[in-house]
Amino acid sequence: MIRNLFTFLIIFVSINLQAQLSDFDAINFNKADSIASSYKGENLRSLPILSYNLTNSLSTDVEKFRAIYIWVCSNIENDFKAFLKNDKERRKYRNDSIKLEKWNKEFSKQSFKKLVKEQKTVCTGYAYLIKELSNYANINCEIINGFGRTTYETKEDYYMPNHSWNAVQLNDKWYLCDATWSTGVFDLDKYYFEYNYNNGYFLTEPDMFVKNHYPLEVKWLLIEDYKLETFFNAPLIYGEAFRHGIKPVKPTEMDSEVIQNDTITILLKELLEIDSNKFNIELISGNYTKSIIPIINRKDNDCIELKFSIPYKGLYDVHLKLGNDYLSTYLIKVKKEKK
Repeated sequence: MIRNLFTFLIIFVSINLQAQLSDFDAINFNKADSIASSYKGENLRSLPILSYNLTNSLSTDVEKFRAIYIWVCSNIENDFKAFLKNDKERRKYRNDSIKLEKWNKEFSKQSFKKLVKEQKTVCTGYAYLIKELSNYANINCEIINGFGRTTYETKEDYYMPNHSWNAVQLNDKWYLCDATWSTGVFDLDKYYFEYNYNNGYFLTEPDMFVKNHYPLEVKWLLIEDYKLETFFNAPLIYGEAFRHGIKPVKPTEMDSEVIQNDTITILLKELLEIDSNKFNIELISGNYTKSIIPIINRKDNDCIELKFSIPYKGLYDVHLKLGNDYLSTYLIKVKKEKK
């Protein structure tokens, strides 16, 4: 029995290794996107009817799922205030499982009411809505709970799961997506949510998705042999890397040490065509800030190599940017050159 289960898990993972949006290059999503747009502002009082309206005139499951996904990302606002409140309460009750469970149930009820009434929610609401609308369209879809890496939290903050997303089965393969992070961003300066769709989180390549998502059940990684410790020690990857289709490959760890003026190499894979001349490196150490234009080399297999050096010792936040968009962050300690 154990051997059979082990064999099943290997097969399950193996057939999903290449699950990604590129599997559907031949599909034109214009009709699905147009249908989603035509139902903009529709309420959530009847999910079966909404699901039917979004999908009934589409012929393939991937188009139906696309219409559902785009509708959710265009009509449901990310409730950042609720996120902050939930985060505060979860931290307060982190060592009291009874009070934490009570709060989780209370917050879930509040979130559901707000989702239906105001069309605002947090990640669990997005994942719930994607699942329900998909299931009503006879598309198998699951809610995945786990860890999402953001700029708001440090490694020590990941004492419990903090994020939810979806896995959807299309043509007998499982795919990953995150409607919460596709929808838009909350402007902290204006304290206002701005819809700004990010297609990079729609049916994302699994080894890109894991750059900032790690599920509680490792089978939903859809890739082999990627440990939670590796995830937490990896560089911080931002949504704009997903938007531009840029997958950081190396360095594999957030923290590193180099000697003054030693060559530092960042290796990337280009998933979408980009203008590599727009790459720049931003160095920050205390009040010191400097922008560097790296040496750029295009390699085989759509890989791009960026080379630069740091002349002064110190501890640096090293931000990789494409134009003004932040893609990834590394923490590099520069040691004094030995003489």
